[in-house]
Amino acid sequence: MIKFARPSLRRATKFIAMNRKIIVGITQGDTNGIGYEVIIKSLTDARLLDLCIPIVYGSSRAFGFYKKQLSEVENLNTNIINTAKDFHPKRVNIINCVPDNFRIDPGQPSPEGAEASLVSLQTAVKDLVAGDLDALVTAPLNKKDVALHMPGFIGHTEYLTEQSGGSDGMMFMVSDKMRVGVVTNHLPLSSVPGALSVEKILGKIRVMDQSLRKDFGIVRPKIAVLGLNPHSGDGGLLGRAEIDVISPAIEAAGRENILAFGPYSPDGFFSTHQQYNFDAVLAMYHDQGLIPFKALAFDTGVNFTAGLPVVRTAPDHGTAYELAGKNAANPMPMKSAIYEAIDIVRNRWNYEQMRENVLKAPSAPEGGSKGGVKGPV
Repeated sequence: MIKFARPSLRRATKFIAMNRKIIVGITQGDTNGIGYEVIIKSLTDARLLDLCIPIVYGSSRAFGFYKKQLSEVENLNTNIINTAKDFHPKRVNIINCVPDNFRIDPGQPSPEGAEASLVSLQTAVKDLVAGDLDALVTAPLNKKDVALHMPGFIGHTEYLTEQSGGSDGMMFMVSDKMRVGVVTNHLPLSSVPGALSVEKILGKIRVMDQSLRKDFGIVRPKIAVLGLNPHSGDGGLLGRAEIDVISPAIEAAGRENILAFGPYSPDGFFSTHQQYNFDAVLAMYHDQGLIPFKALAFDTGVNFTAGLPVVRTAPDHGTAYELAGKNAANPMPMKSAIYEAIDIVRNRWNYEQMRENVLKAPSAPEGGSKGGVKGPV
């Protein structure tokens, strides 16, 4: 297991460079999916290059292949580098970590395309570990094919959690108007009930509360917690998960001064737009949270892995092989993922600075007045 440095905080600099550009690593994803297309289209936005230094982990050959298919892309200057430290601050930097002799076949899943996506991810993570990146944005890959090269791989969220030494990473879908996290990530639906416990749900509530404070700058977050069963169990008639597990977790969170409410029935909750009354919503399983989120925020939705010592975001879509090579992919989710990574890094810097600069009231003089205040305030 890799132990991450804390690259995004840069504590050694004492925040002197808080206004500098954010160094963002971008993995290529599956070579035959829409990864390169949405990356290239996103990086044509000059505003992004004013805010960050992008480093694409993949192949300059593949980058050039897809760039030629995008007639609207002009004046996108690239810079091939050997290490992240060699970046050019005003260009799109590319690290050639994928061999150039692999076949590029847009729209066709292949072992080579999956292996290239895994090599890209592993190389970027190494630089994240070394502290050469402030954040990582991952393009979509084919989980099933990647698992052939890395048995046990089930997704970016679990992989980054394991590699960072994080104890409880959480899939957190975020957009301008709503945020939805999940208790169980990539888990078969039949396994969800047995995977839920008071401590697991409470742990995710804690992660969500801390992320809302640290990553999104919300001082006093309000969290809505969904039930598991239809109509939240109807008082035990349709299941007891709400009574035995979910409600006790919410009550325990309240004792820790966390504003968590529920459990709410998911169908009524989203149909009446209650999600907009809270800072975030905690769903019990993947589709319970992601179906309404993607239905309402697909074009701008971002997948953020909360609870880790590093910042990782991704667009909220898959490889979309059916669109690959056709100049038909929408770059907005990828662009949103890059912007979100930049914002979260800066929010973490601000949060850490505030924690380091907590004012301490002066101690009362010896034999001081009754109104003297001692210690931090």
